[in-house]
Amino acid sequence: MKEFENNAYFWQKVDTLYSSGDFKVVNKQGTAHKDYPSLTYPCDFGYVKTLDSSNETPLEVFKSKNGSRVDAIALCADIINKRFEVKVLVGLDNQQCEEVLHFLNCTDYQKSVLIQRGKQIPNWAETE
Repeated sequence: MKEFENNAYFWQKVDTLYSSGDFKVVNKQGTAHKDYPSLTYPCDFGYVKTLDSSNETPLEVFKSKNGSRVDAIALCADIINKRFEVKVLVGLDNQQCEEVLHFLNCTDYQKSVLIQRGKQIPNWAETE
């Protein structure tokens, strides 16, 4: 089995989810995390509410000042909240993506992996 098979169609859907709402900044770049004051946000962090439903979980986003395209997602295993979380990285270069990954992996309670955008379309992704 391949380590990860990228799919351009998947990224189109991620772009649609991100662009379906307005980005709201919750923590600006350089501000301290509320539970871990020694950790500072490497870029702006906030959310996009993807539906009008009040019970919809917002899409969490790390974003550069001028970012508009989803470059990667982080998949986080959180043992305190007992769930997986997905964070969307928008407008970040490789170094900024690494900084976000480091930020997300700084505690023993959450570990994350980064899935970066690709352009490939595997044969199985084509529909007839």
